[in-house]
Amino acid sequence: MEDFTTGDSVRLAYRDSGGEGTPLVMLHGWGQTQKMFRHQFEELSTGRRVVTVDLRGHGRSAKPHHGYRIARLSRDVLELVDHLGLSAFDALGWSMGASVWWSFIDQYGTDRIRRLVIVDQPAAVAAVPWMTEAEQRESGAIFDVAGLLDLGAALAGPDGSRVRQDFVRSMFTGATDPDVLAFVADEIESTPAYAGVPLLFDHCAQDWRDVLPRIDRPTLVLGCEGSHIDPHSQRFIAERVPAAELHVFPREMAGSHFPFLENPDEFNAVLEKFLTRT
Repeated sequence: MEDFTTGDSVRLAYRDSGGEGTPLVMLHGWGQTQKMFRHQFEELSTGRRVVTVDLRGHGRSAKPHHGYRIARLSRDVLELVDHLGLSAFDALGWSMGASVWWSFIDQYGTDRIRRLVIVDQPAAVAAVPWMTEAEQRESGAIFDVAGLLDLGAALAGPDGSRVRQDFVRSMFTGATDPDVLAFVADEIESTPAYAGVPLLFDHCAQDWRDVLPRIDRPTLVLGCEGSHIDPHSQRFIAERVPAAELHVFPREMAGSHFPFLENPDEFNAVLEKFLTRT
């Protein structure tokens, strides 16, 4: 594990496998850590350079009392790739990590991104009142505004730990490997409420639908039949990103929001096929 310090004096922990070829930079989701990609770091690093990072407020990174916005996280990622001297890289974002890449693209463009992989993240999480019911369904919105506010209040409240654990359990819809569930449940405890709650609110308040048609890099969109995220939302994204590909893991391969943990061999094979395509 290595670390660097951002322009606003926040220490971020990252791993860099080294190696040749185009690096793969992988971003985790809300409340989780770079350990989510432990199988990918170990197995994909044999043939490529892999970089993972604990976003601010998560894992082994510092947990300051500022900067819990998707735009700031995307700036952190820009500073990380600058720190590593990456002029070109492949980008993978899972859950909130996908939103961080969409923010990165919105602000800094795609010049340095060779290929993009989006894993199980709706283009808009909150069903805001100015979206039609059809727009809410197709974008994959999973909260209404009242529900989002209630969740934030509960996470910040005295029973926050229990609420976090219930939130994790809701992301598994089928029979669950108890070791995988326990691992995810343990990792989410690394993010304190003062960091996680405002970041979750900011994350869920974003609407990235206008960014999708402007993504001009080869893109793979991955969904899961067994996730709490409806695969229809991933189809929506793939239809709006020019020339994007869609792959949905069947329920028997991915009964949750965590296909890279549940079925790493299959996940890695799909990912490697896309990244090495000529």
